[in-house]
Amino acid sequence: MRILIIEDEVALADALQNILQKNKYLTDACHDGVSGLDCAMSGIYDLIILDIMLPKMNGFDVLRTLRINKIATPVLMLTARDEIADKVTGLDIGADDYMTKPFNTDELLARIRSLGRRSSNAVCENNLYFSDITLNLSTYELSCNGNSLKLGLKEFCIMELFFRSGSAVISKEQLIEKIWGYDSDAEYNNVEVYISFLRKKLMHLNSEVTIKTIRGVGYCLSSGKC
Repeated sequence: MRILIIEDEVALADALQNILQKNKYLTDACHDGVSGLDCAMSGIYDLIILDIMLPKMNGFDVLRTLRINKIATPVLMLTARDEIADKVTGLDIGADDYMTKPFNTDELLARIRSLGRRSSNAVCENNLYFSDITLNLSTYELSCNGNSLKLGLKEFCIMELFFRSGSAVISKEQLIEKIWGYDSDAEYNNVEVYISFLRKKLMHLNSEVTIKTIRGVGYCLSSGKC
């Protein structure tokens, strides 16, 4: 899962990135509303953590603009403003959840997991399923028929994206944007290396699932046909 943090307090944004990265989330941070909106409009994020009091454009206007432009990415508003009227405004214009500062780390992570479950039909508790394989979102293990192995961060994030996409084809461009980031200089060979790693791990688990190449288009999970 890739998360965009739009927060003008640089120290807090850095702390959030550290917390999320330790929990296997990929993150980007913006420190004003205009740059945050620009990144959010890319559509590559699975969740946005959005402050209200931002320079250049406030969080309400960022959220309102996203929803007007049909960007349905879940938004968790995280702000020091705890007035009921602000919460009502945020929820009414399209926020999915609301937390006030200071926040409890465990509660924040639980709310992020909850929003992730709402946006996926493939998830049950802490696991994602496809054919005979299971991806554990807590231990970052890929399992098949009682055997399991732990994935590295990018391997885990790529496989999570495949699981959440089912048999849909994912292009190399989408993988680079989602896994390496909006402004990354990663190239197609970076994707190919990690796809090779994951194919070997699926073979090691004796899974019937393969990562199929759709020439000129991208990749998809396949359990016999894609």
